[in-house]
Amino acid sequence: MDTTGDTRIPKQMSVARRARRILGNVLLALGVSVLIWTVVVWRWNDPFTSLYTRWQQHKLVAAHALIVEHYRPAKPIPVSATREEEAATVAAEARRMRAGAATGAPIGRIEVPRLHLNMLMVNGTDHDSLRRGPGRDQRTYMPGQGQLIYIAGHRTTYLAPFSAIDQMRPGDRITLVMPYGTFVYSVTGHRIVDANDLSVLKSGGHEVVALQACHPRFFASHRYIVWAKPILVEPAKGRPYRPAS
Repeated sequence: MDTTGDTRIPKQMSVARRARRILGNVLLALGVSVLIWTVVVWRWNDPFTSLYTRWQQHKLVAAHALIVEHYRPAKPIPVSATREEEAATVAAEARRMRAGAATGAPIGRIEVPRLHLNMLMVNGTDHDSLRRGPGRDQRTYMPGQGQLIYIAGHRTTYLAPFSAIDQMRPGDRITLVMPYGTFVYSVTGHRIVDANDLSVLKSGGHEVVALQACHPRFFASHRYIVWAKPILVEPAKGRPYRPAS
């Protein structure tokens, strides 16, 4: 009696079961790998893009040092200058820097103790600029101009400078160190907006800093924005003063 047909079916079923088992193990391994990678990025940020940003920040240090070394104010602040006169001179220097800053170039240093952040800030929020560090939206202004300064940064990649932005609290300090002066701001609150909401880029006619990052982490559907008001200005060549409220 021919039994070939009887043995072929069990063999085919065995191969199918083996294939399903292998596929299941592969999918399980991929799932575990994705989970581990997610935990690593959540806890320590993406290590590969972080290396790239560290290298870029190292290059920016030299470029920024040259900018600071060669900075000369267009109009020195007289010793007898009033606060209003000092503020006007600082604003003029800010306008001059805004007009001459190239996209992706270092413009100053941003320090945020709550975020353990001390990095060079670049001019621009395009993809390449934000891979180098936190960036100033070029549609907004420079510190000291009495208008909106809008700064964006990553939350999970490229050193994730704003990874813990949702942990900032009213009263926290944000310091922007520019070639023409140091500007200290105090956080007043936060706001979550749709990713396509461009109204947040409109300046209200008074100085305010906005730090912005994607929200929630790993997604880009919304933006988490922290607002801060100026509380102290220290001109590079002048006396410290408190901005008019």
